[in-house]
Amino acid sequence: MSIKRSAPANASMAQSVLEDAHADGRRRRSQDSRARIVTAMLGLIRSGEVAPGAEHVAERAQVGLRTVFRHFTDMDSLYREMSYVIEGELLQVVATAFKAADWKGRVLELVERRSQAYEKIAPFKHASNVHRHTSRFLSGDHDRLAVESREILKRLLPPDAAGDALKFETLDLLLSFEAWSRLRREQGLTPKKARDVLETGIRRVLEG
Repeated sequence: MSIKRSAPANASMAQSVLEDAHADGRRRRSQDSRARIVTAMLGLIRSGEVAPGAEHVAERAQVGLRTVFRHFTDMDSLYREMSYVIEGELLQVVATAFKAADWKGRVLELVERRSQAYEKIAPFKHASNVHRHTSRFLSGDHDRLAVESREILKRLLPPDAAGDALKFETLDLLLSFEAWSRLRREQGLTPKKARDVLETGIRRVLEG
């Protein structure tokens, strides 16, 4: 009799295992689709397309348009993924220990460190700027990163330099992505030449 009672239990257990396997398969396919969509979005932006539409993202990811919107209810969700790339590169700058012992040397180090990060995030930052005025998320993210960049600079400066509004604002401008972008795009300078220009300007401010 014990054998007769165990048969339904075994069948129920087998059914449960199959259902779990199907659920795991669906989750893996869903995760794979999401990863492909994000990769497609970032790839399009990295190649210079500042405003890829959902249709183009779906085509590159080789998924249906409905799949894109199923994973990302609006384009802001995709922009958020793009923002993570920007923030990740900038966080590496923050996490790197300074080599210079004095504060002026550390400010000059920021030129090299930020220029490397800015070069990597430039396509994403330019794309972000295109959509910033129509995206609440990107607008807020832009403002937050600007504030954090100012705070990093302020922490490097002694009180008298941080309290000198003219000196602080000039340094903040020269260390900004906008200054780097202007030198690289509008003025057509190489990364090395752009760094030289910024370092020269910052040295003059620090000596003043």
